[in-house]
Amino acid sequence: MLNENSQRGKWFIKDACGIICAVFTFFLILYAEFVVVAVILFPHLSSFYGIFNLMMTVLLGLLATVSHIRTMLTDPGAIPKNSAVSVDCMTQEYVEKMGFKEGQTIYRCPKCSCIKPDRAHHCSVCKRCIRKMDHHCPWVNNCVGEDNQKYFVLFTLYIATMCIYSLILAGTSFFRCAKTDFQQCSPFSPAATIVLVLFLLFEGVLFAIFTMIMFASQIHAIWNDETGIEQLKREEAKWTRQRRWKNMSNVFGCYSILWLSPFHSPFKHSKSPMYSV
Repeated sequence: MLNENSQRGKWFIKDACGIICAVFTFFLILYAEFVVVAVILFPHLSSFYGIFNLMMTVLLGLLATVSHIRTMLTDPGAIPKNSAVSVDCMTQEYVEKMGFKEGQTIYRCPKCSCIKPDRAHHCSVCKRCIRKMDHHCPWVNNCVGEDNQKYFVLFTLYIATMCIYSLILAGTSFFRCAKTDFQQCSPFSPAATIVLVLFLLFEGVLFAIFTMIMFASQIHAIWNDETGIEQLKREEAKWTRQRRWKNMSNVFGCYSILWLSPFHSPFKHSKSPMYSV
């Protein structure tokens, strides 16, 4: 179910499972930041090694968090409910206004009573049809669709990078401290230090593998202009495939370093005003 303000440009899915998963994601990011800064880097904060790695850890955590928030709070490309009209009202002017061509088959979603453009699918969690819907991700409490896919890709990228970076720091710290029986390695007791670092290693391995797979699958889908649902259903491509770099720019915007910035919004896709939420 959507937030009551969604029709005024705001977007938030009121799904209990999704909200719990999103909060848990924030907790995992904060936990990784805490262990790296307060346990692993604390004895080295007066050195270049400590300061540099502190800055990198905070930067990656910030980029991952912003990417997650923007994925969660950005309309993925929802079609307004009840946009379908009766056959009597389906005039040629109305059809052209929606962006359809004369003689083109028009589909109506029986669940949300909207006119479904090509490549749109209905999400049972969001209760809406989503343009170029890839999948619904509970970890970001939202669908991944045409208008927020960039932020989801960046989220998986920065989480994977953060996990690998934390694994390197945690691994080197663990073996270095093991030589001194974890004495004076952190402000915490040796037992607490071991538990905190081991859980970070477990978290890093698990989510590094998961997010790297998700990142690779997303890039593959964008590169080949085929969403996850279309791949799963083995849908025949009825759309005109574009050049692969054009597919990338459709998601991330014009070629620039801003592809890597979750603060930058890619240009809006051209769409009929009938499809504006």
